[in-house]
Formats: sequence, structure tokens, C-alpha cells
Amino acid sequence: MSQSQPEIAAGTTIVTVDHVRLDYHKEKEPLPVLVDVSMKAASDELVAITGPSGCGKSTLLRIIAGLIKPTAGSVQVLDSEVNGPRDDISMVFQNFVLLPWRTALENVVFGLTSRSDLTEERKITKAENALEIAGLSGFESVYPGELSGGMKQRVGVARALATDPMVMLLDEPFSSLDDLTAERLRKETYTLLISPQTSVKSVILVSHNVEEIIELADRVVVLSSRPAHVVGELRVDLPRPRNKKSDEFFQWVDRVYSLLS
Repeated sequence: MSQSQPEIAAGTTIVTVDHVRLDYHKEKEPLPVLVDVSMKAASDELVAITGPSGCGKSTLLRIIAGLIKPTAGSVQVLDSEVNGPRDDISMVFQNFVLLPWRTALENVVFGLTSRSDLTEERKITKAENALEIAGLSGFESVYPGELSGGMKQRVGVARALATDPMVMLLDEPFSSLDDLTAERLRKETYTLLISPQTSVKSVILVSHNVEEIIELADRVVVLSSRPAHVVGELRVDLPRPRNKKSDEFFQWVDRVYSLLS
């Protein structure tokens, strides 16, 4: 995987969400969804966003991705404001979003369609490299209907990695998988994304699964019910790999639940 991003020191702030507000308009009255939300994600850091169901977690992720324009506030990647979709931010969705008539390789190449700076040969090479990193070497010619749920999600990850993003956004990436598959992919996610093999510098995960969050996250941002605002932030001080059966693990789980309640 080629890396188009510059060298960045660990701890450098990559993503800054600065006093973001989002209002929907119902008739003539604004309906606030997010209110004064601020957060950061640093280099070599996985930040999890959680909160009650329907509070606007995924909406916030889409604002960070540049897919939704906030009513107020801003999002920056390094010193550049996010004003729309961009190549240095990639997003993995919970429902895979694969085209069933395209092979795994073709689905990853499709994610590079807008890259006019790349030749078709270069797109294929980047897609092949991304599939290899995602653990799918040998499955390039397989169609989504022939893949398991976990393998489909790996194709989604490969498609996101192929763009050489600086920021990876994960929207409930394991929620549509069976428990065993989700458990296996969670164990691999951190080392896959926070890795010298990829261009990814920061990962932001949206999840409602608190144990999943404590297993994966370096830091947790907890949102309130709608209209959502930040009610707490925790830095998870646990060594990796994390023991989900330890007392310390469940103490961190309880800390997140206490903020959610």
C-alpha cells in the first residue's frame, strides 16, 4: 500500500470537530440534532463515539466525512477545513454497500472511480494491495454473493483503504455480523488500521456496543440523547490486547454506562 500522506508524529491532532451544530427544519421551526459538539482525534488513535440510540452518532460521522454540512461549526483535518467528500477521509458502512454484479476487486476499484489522477492499471494495483492488507488475497474474482458477511466487510475495508486515507470512519461496522465473525474482526481491526502498512493516521468508530468500544478504543466520546451534546470523554488506559474477562475491563465498561445513564 503506497502512502501519499506525510510523516506525522504520534499525538498530532488529525481531526478537529469544532462546536458543530446541526438543525433539521420541520415546517418553520428548526429541530436541533447536534448542539455544540467538539472533539478531536489524534495520530495513532482510535476514538469511539457512543450515545443513546437515535442521538445522532452516525450523523456526526457523516459530518466529519463531509457528506452533511453542519448548520454551524466546522471540521478540520490537520489545518484543512472539510467542506465536502475528500480523498483523505474514507468511511466503512455497516451494510457493506457492495455492488453484487462486481467482483471483490471490481468493487474496490469502483471506490477509485473519481480518481482521475490514477490510470486504470494503477487503480487495479492499489485495489489488489488493499485486498491483500484486508486478508482477501485469492478472492479478487469472487462476487459478493459468494462471500461470508465477514469477508464482505473486509471488501468494504479494502475499498476504503485503497484511497490511501488519512482518516478512517467506521459506522457500526460489526453490527450486521454474527457474534463469532464480529469478535474475530474486532480483534483484527485495530492492528489492521493503526498500522505502518496503511496511510491511516486516525480512526473514528461509531458504536452502541460498550464492550466493543472498550476493546477497541483509545478514547471514548459519549453523546447525550437528542439534541446531542458531549456529556463525557474517557481515555481508556488498558494494555493491548485487552482481556474482556478482566475486572479492569468491566470497570471501564461501567464508566461508559455511567455516562450513558
